[in-house]
Amino acid sequence: MPFLSISIALNREQADIFGDLLLQEGAVSISVEDADEGTPDERAIFGEPGATGGLWRHCQLTALFDSGTDGADGIEAMWRVASLLDIDALNFAQSTVDDIDWVRENQAQFPPIQISERITIVPSWHEASNQSPDAINISLDPGAAFGTGSHPTTRLCLQWLEAHVVNAPAVLDYGTGSGILAIAAIKLGAREAMGVDIDRAAVVAAKQNASKNATPIRFETTDHTLDYAADITVANILANPLKVLAPLLARHTRVDGQLVLAGILNEQANDIIAIYRPYFDLTVWRQSEGWSCIAGRRIA
Repeated sequence: MPFLSISIALNREQADIFGDLLLQEGAVSISVEDADEGTPDERAIFGEPGATGGLWRHCQLTALFDSGTDGADGIEAMWRVASLLDIDALNFAQSTVDDIDWVRENQAQFPPIQISERITIVPSWHEASNQSPDAINISLDPGAAFGTGSHPTTRLCLQWLEAHVVNAPAVLDYGTGSGILAIAAIKLGAREAMGVDIDRAAVVAAKQNASKNATPIRFETTDHTLDYAADITVANILANPLKVLAPLLARHTRVDGQLVLAGILNEQANDIIAIYRPYFDLTVWRQSEGWSCIAGRRIA
């Protein structure tokens, strides 16, 4: 049976309790996203450096209902909750979501991702098509942590690593997510790599992915004291956390070592370069789909 999906734009205070009330009114599931995602107003809220706490200022809430015969129950639930919160008007969009085999559907959305002629991200339900001796096939399934190779920022970092990791003794992947960049660094010739993330679930996922790829990598959460000096530091996060992290990344990158930053919109690039100027000589290395990859060397 199909489901009714209803999305509404709410402010932080409304979204904070709107979802809970909708669940009481019969919603099957609730999701809340940053309505400003992909814009300069995008904000970190999950404990990253620079995080604001609470929900985003502008939220996009999506509720899923059993559609019944005409979907009226879900719409009526929306209005009942709106009246409880003294919201006079709702601007919502609705659609029908088919009840399908979500596992198979999810797998179909994640085919192998060709990063370059050498590097391919291969989910476990696919066979690697590139079997040449110099191929870099990274076995990685979509999961609890960011970084599958599908996002432009991840692809940019992987392409930079392919071009620059030449017998690098030590690589630091700060904000490691799935561990994809640390794994790629080892496969590309780095002698060692370390991944750090604020999210414990991400660290668990990264360790599993590293084991699956036979890449020995040390992973830690940010609540551990970081004792590491990198020849290459890569941080694929977001612009606002990166602004706060400049001194920390400088401390853990050797003089004349290289820094790679991503998760930065093109219009944010100059601000990030200026903030890092006391520590690094950075320039925009490459851009893709509105995102910039910034790279350069640690100065004394």
